[in-house]
Amino acid sequence: MDYSALPNIKFADANNFFLIAGPCAIESEATAMEIAERVGEITDKLGIPYIFKGSYRKANRSRVDSFTGIGDEKALEILAKVGDRFGLPTTTDIHAEAEAAMAAQYVDVLQIPAFLCRQTDLIVAAAKTGKVVNIKKGQFLSAAGMEHARQKVLDSGNDQVWLTERGTTFGYTDLVVDFRGIPTMRRLGSPVVMDCTHSLQQPNQNSGVTGGRPEMIETIAKAAIVTGADGLFMETHPNPSEAQSDAANMLPLDQLEAILRKLIRVREAIL
Repeated sequence: MDYSALPNIKFADANNFFLIAGPCAIESEATAMEIAERVGEITDKLGIPYIFKGSYRKANRSRVDSFTGIGDEKALEILAKVGDRFGLPTTTDIHAEAEAAMAAQYVDVLQIPAFLCRQTDLIVAAAKTGKVVNIKKGQFLSAAGMEHARQKVLDSGNDQVWLTERGTTFGYTDLVVDFRGIPTMRRLGSPVVMDCTHSLQQPNQNSGVTGGRPEMIETIAKAAIVTGADGLFMETHPNPSEAQSDAANMLPLDQLEAILRKLIRVREAIL
């Protein structure tokens, strides 16, 4: 795994998976700092390279009255503060071409949401910032089909691109993970991340609030390690039921360390 584009990442020489973790959305500075500090303590103890994640704005909502954020500039400034205070690389998702250069001033990795993985102008704009571009595979797309999204980054002069598996639409209100997709995308030549929380969403509920199965996070993560994932993505929160976004599928923060310890043992067993 090449971490050269993330000079402030810890444990770059560790033979371990990397972790992208944080709240779904930036809700407040206090919550972001609490999560970053605790996950940082855990990953320091376990020797896991860690990237803090938080969405500065949630653009893909089921209802118009759903929480979208606390303000773009305010949330981006919190992301920058987290990175500075704890010496961590940070990431957030972007939704439109104009957001790429703005967000790149505050974070180290730009994430392309799954529904937008075919948006050429968005991907090109992200690539041209020179930041790492993490493209989530669309719920409607095959793993092999991500070759073209990846190539857009390379053709824009940026070779720092990651691909993230986050499940495939199954019926109208569920997702499934085809773990053949991890080695398939790895063969394209880029690091592959498993999104262990969004892959357990149950979207399109009649209530207008997405459901989830967080009790399966550990299972998804173990299978991802076995099938060769380079990194894991987990949204976590001290009190998921009180989270402003994706409350139904986030991992309780106090469960993270135990799961990561098991995943390290799984990785050691297959090496």
